Formats: sequence, C-alpha cells, structure tokens
Amino acid sequence: MTTSFQFTVTGTDSSGTRARTGKVETAHGSFETPVFMPVGTRAVVKTMSPRDLKDTGTKILLGNTYHLAVRPGEKHIEKFGKLHKFMAWDGPILTDSGGFQVFSLADLRKLNDDGVTFRSHVNGDIYTFTPERVLEIQQSLGSDIMMPLDQCLGWPCTYEDAQAAAVRSLAWLKRSVQVPLPPDQALFGIVQGSVYPDLRKMYAEEMLPLNLAGHSIGGLAVGEPKEAMFEMISLVNEILPWHKPRYLMGVGSPQDIVMAVSRGVDMFDCVMPTRNARSGGVFTWDGKMQIRNSRHSESLEPLDQRCSCYCCRTFTRGYLHHLFSKKVEEILGLTLLTLHNITFYHSLTKTIRETIQNGQFTEFSRDFLERYRKASETEEE
Repeated sequence: MTTSFQFTVTGTDSSGTRARTGKVETAHGSFETPVFMPVGTRAVVKTMSPRDLKDTGTKILLGNTYHLAVRPGEKHIEKFGKLHKFMAWDGPILTDSGGFQVFSLADLRKLNDDGVTFRSHVNGDIYTFTPERVLEIQQSLGSDIMMPLDQCLGWPCTYEDAQAAAVRSLAWLKRSVQVPLPPDQALFGIVQGSVYPDLRKMYAEEMLPLNLAGHSIGGLAVGEPKEAMFEMISLVNEILPWHKPRYLMGVGSPQDIVMAVSRGVDMFDCVMPTRNARSGGVFTWDGKMQIRNSRHSESLEPLDQRCSCYCCRTFTRGYLHHLFSKKVEEILGLTLLTLHNITFYHSLTKTIRETIQNGQFTEFSRDFLERYRKASETEEE
C-alpha cells in the first residue's frame, strides 16, 4: 500500500553535531524539520484560533487521543468530518495515544497486559484502551501521524518497573502494527526504558524490524536529571534509522530543543510556551522573563526586539504588564503572550534549520545557550 507520509533528510550539520534538517510530507501538507508542534490537547491550542496559529508560523499541531475520546468523543468528531474539519485546521495533525495519561492519571486507571482502563476525569465513565482500540480512535479522528499505546513511567522508578513497562509497551507496539491503516495515516513507535541504557537499547533495536513511519522517544522530561535525558537521547538516536524522523515527546524548553537537535532529534511538542504565557512567562532571544514583574510596568519596549509577531509589533511591555496585573487580568494578555511564545519557538526552530544548513549550528547553539544561562541568573521569576 502506498502512503502519503514521506520523510527526506535535506541537510546535515557540517560543524560536528548530529543535527540535521528534513522535510515531512503528509496528506494535509508538509513541514520542515526540526519542527515544534503546539499542543492542542482538546482540539484547541488554548487562547489561539487557527488563524492566529497560521500567523505564528505553525505547520503542525498535536492533539490527545484520551482527552478527545472522553470529550466530545471520537465518533462525535467523526460526524463533523474528522478532527481537521472539526477544529478548522487544514494542516497536519499528530495525535498522542493517551499513553502519557497512563502516567499522569495513575489514580484513575487500572493497567494490565491487555491495556488500560480509565475512569474518566470528567464524569467517572469507564474507558478501556487497548493497542487496537487506540488506533481505532485515531482513525476516527483522522490524524496524519498516530502514536501507539505505551506505558510511560515517571522518575524515580526502579529498573524492574522500567523493564516491565518497556516489555509491555513493546508488546503493545507489536500488536499495533498488525492493525490495518489507511494510506493517509502514519504510525510512529515510542521508545521507552526510563534512564536505563540497556532497556532503551533493547527497545530501539526491537522496533527496527517493524518498519514504522517514524520513531518517538518517550518517558523523558518526567523528573529525571537533564544529563540522563540527553544521554538517553544520544543512545537511542545512535540506533534509530537515519532516514526516518525522530520525535522527542513532551520536550521542552528552548535550551532543551537546541541540545536535543544537536543529538539528532527532528520533532518536538511541549505545553511550555502556552502554559507559561498564561501565567505571564515570556520566551525571548535573550532569555525568559516574567511580564508581571514591576520593572516592566513603565517599559516602552516590545517583548522582544528581534520578534516580528503581532504582539511585538503592536504592544509595549508596559501595556502587557497592565493586562496581567491583579486588578485587570484581561484575557487579551493570555492571547498575546501565547501568540508571541509560539512565534518565538517557530523562529527558534527556523534559525536552527538555517544554521544547520550553513554550517553554523555549533556556534549558534553555544551563543544561544550562554545567553539563556546568563538570563536565568538575572531574571527574577
């Protein structure tokens, strides 16, 4: 069966890292990598319209299978013409499987080798997710890239628990690849194994014969030391095939993205830019800042001199500080900071792509990480 999903490596870093650029083609359009995917868990990126997202430079969104199955339900969404038409987004969509909810909703689920049974956090209804059922839901949603059911553990965890979760997730993945898929949907695998190198190596090697469209690295950014996270990324990417995309799930900060790209990662998602924006956190080329801080109240500067988003072209820090003040708290502030933060993340990945192509990525990453290190020492959160 021919598929509409294709990935092509378009460039490599001549300055000495494993960074590369690529292009992903799907049934709903293409995007260049490295890429950041804003999180639209419930078929919406909080405070953003699809038009706003297009203005930020967004090419692909992420939705969540568990949350959409619980509310409003995948069959309801299917009646609207599937997820793209339901949320009026005509670009690519990736859907997570609900595997992260195995970790985040641990008090509301029961787990065995067949799958996961959730008690809905909304109304208490019972939902059973098996590997097959998860793909059935995602076919009803019509996402371009699908994730298989997996078991994600937090940190700390014992070797025995990590091994059991990895073995179970791999068994679920092998069941998932037996499910027939339409040609306009692609399935990625997810490497688990916590921070244990032999488990990560075992998982990645056993995935290779399954001939998946792409590969994800899961179970990181869940409390483990940064050094361990980057060690696992490097180890896994030494094994995963060069000619298929690599997606680091749930990561991360601008610094994390730069560091992970240097280790061969292509795709990222994280709630960090949107969640921070709603509490006044701003990402700029000179580090992160908090717009609620009183020092911004009289400022005539934009959030970021280097940013060309609508927020930075139009409004001062003083005005945005006003929107976030306790006696005002206007919704517009949430929208404007979210728009800026997402724009910044896309500008960052665009700059990363450009510096990889022109052989300046090592120099860029060194300077960028140093600016962020200095900013973290001076900005009072």
